Amino acid sequence: MSSHETETPELPTAIFWIAVAFSCFQVWTAAFSPISSQIVRAIHVGFVLLMIFSLYPGPFGRLSKGWGWLLGIVGFLISFYHWIFEADLTARAGQMTDADMVVGIITIVLVFEATRRMMGWALPTICGLFLAYGLFGQYMPGEFMHRGYGLDQIVGTMSFGVEGIYGTPTYVSSTYIYLFILFGAFLEQAGMITLFSDFAMGTVGHTRGGPAKVSVISSGLMGTINGSGVANVVTTGQFTIPMMKRFGYSSSFAGGVEATASMGGQIMPPVMGAVAFIMAETLNVAYIEIVKAAIIPAMLYFGTAFWTVHLEAGKRGLVGLPKEECPDPWTAVRDRWYLLLPLIGLVALLFSGYTPLFSGTIGLGLTVILIFGSAVIKGAPNAAIRYLFWVLLGFACAGFLEFGVMAFFVIIALLAAGLLARHNGIDTIKLAISSLADGARNALPVAIACALVGVIIGIINLTGVAAAFGGQVIAIGENNLFLALFLTMITCLVLGMGIPSIPNYIITSSLAAPILLKLGVPLIVSHMFVFYFGIMSDLTPPVALAAFAAAPIARESGLKISMQALRVAAAGFVVPYMAVYSPALMLQGGDTFDVIYIVFKAVLAVGLWGVGVTGYLFMPINWFQRIVTIGAAILLVTAAPVTDELGFLTTALFLLWHGWRTRQARQRTAA
Repeated sequence: MSSHETETPELPTAIFWIAVAFSCFQVWTAAFSPISSQIVRAIHVGFVLLMIFSLYPGPFGRLSKGWGWLLGIVGFLISFYHWIFEADLTARAGQMTDADMVVGIITIVLVFEATRRMMGWALPTICGLFLAYGLFGQYMPGEFMHRGYGLDQIVGTMSFGVEGIYGTPTYVSSTYIYLFILFGAFLEQAGMITLFSDFAMGTVGHTRGGPAKVSVISSGLMGTINGSGVANVVTTGQFTIPMMKRFGYSSSFAGGVEATASMGGQIMPPVMGAVAFIMAETLNVAYIEIVKAAIIPAMLYFGTAFWTVHLEAGKRGLVGLPKEECPDPWTAVRDRWYLLLPLIGLVALLFSGYTPLFSGTIGLGLTVILIFGSAVIKGAPNAAIRYLFWVLLGFACAGFLEFGVMAFFVIIALLAAGLLARHNGIDTIKLAISSLADGARNALPVAIACALVGVIIGIINLTGVAAAFGGQVIAIGENNLFLALFLTMITCLVLGMGIPSIPNYIITSSLAAPILLKLGVPLIVSHMFVFYFGIMSDLTPPVALAAFAAAPIARESGLKISMQALRVAAAGFVVPYMAVYSPALMLQGGDTFDVIYIVFKAVLAVGLWGVGVTGYLFMPINWFQRIVTIGAAILLVTAAPVTDELGFLTTALFLLWHGWRTRQARQRTAA
């Protein structure tokens, strides 16, 4: 394993093979759809409960470990209740038997407890409040009072059907999300982190502020296969943060850059984290539409992070790595070029209109084939086996295009070919099995969060509380779109204190996005607005999950890292507002000129914001000049013609004045 890559603690043997079985089940159901979606969701949650309770048994040693296994096994076994009694449950939908009640209540309790063990108290507390509202909301005063629902109705909604624990988030988790997490796990095990890191270091490592730019680029590239901000921090951050510190960046700034760049991975196409898949399913639009809406904002996000670290390096007089210490980027590509093929195939399929499920399965299959193929090529004792590999690869591609059994027979043939290729085949088989286990482990926080937030969706749909909440916010902001946007942003940031972006998006999109839609914001833009600020909550104090993940690596407090991350992540706060006022920024309406104009404005705005927060352009600037640049950026964010003209005028005057001052300073230095 490269020094760029990090080892995660090994799973105990029993849990390791459970994780492998979990991944095999998910691949089998994705490829062949042999059982109904409801059963897949139930077994998916059952596997998640079994793994979490066995991995997080509790604080009381051996006794807790035994209880953990018992709870996990119970959770797993009751998931088969949906399979065994599928026909009966369908026939009596809504009519709960005693056995249904027992299974339903146990499922709810176990999902709450598993989430608490995995993620702490924040998300279970919020979901518990919604559950309490469903049970006792008839006693509340005012518009939030509902008509009252029996325990059987609540349990039936939460534990059966498709509106509670087994609702849309779990459906997406058990299909698209799991496949893409597994896809990323295979690529990471195969050395994709090394490829991205070496490429980033070779291209920008020797430039001014090179180590920080490496962090931005490598984390952005990792986001294309990972989609998890915190996972990004603890992988790429292991070498980028120490490198930034070694070349003069402060510990807090190094951690802030890595946290910012890593969180941006969730908005970087083609794999934009789990939220994008849930958004596509919620809005009933093709996933490619979400990707198209995210492309320009993602470029702006990483562009402003890159620009900010460039300015910070100039302010501190920091140089890049020595050229001879930087790897050759094209050598890295030449050595591991085959790892890019599944990613290219994935993008091509998504942009060709295929579903994420189909595209993810194809991408995963090609990844396995190419990993085994590389082992065959490297270790083959003669040319015949190399030729065999290329023939099999051709059949595999044809088989996957038909999405049939042939592809899996070809994978088995490749396994045999790998075995012929001496020790490389054995090592590659071990790598593949390890990737299956890693994929299952990486999916746990996403899967359990998706299961629990189904409680919120179920209660909202059952009681209609979203309409009451929306009426209150619209009453406040109906004549002021900016106020409604600001309230929505605050809601996202507050909810994000301690809960991941997935449940944050689900909660706020259920409550706030319909409000923005009524105020005239396009559908995708309103959901993307919520999505972006759900991500930014992981950088915002006092509870900034990405910043605290970077803290032990940077050896600095999470709060200080969070404050630096806010400086670097300017676009995360500016771009969503610009997109609401000018939807062409997300390719939602407008012609080519509109898109070019708003992109130009956005680039200028985030560039000025970077100058303002760092206090440097060609030379340091004072506080008054920083206020002027930030004021010009704010003027450019709004869509009114008068503010655009004032923003452009202020920007031009500042650049002329600053350029004149810089030339004078250089002349004095030369003299």
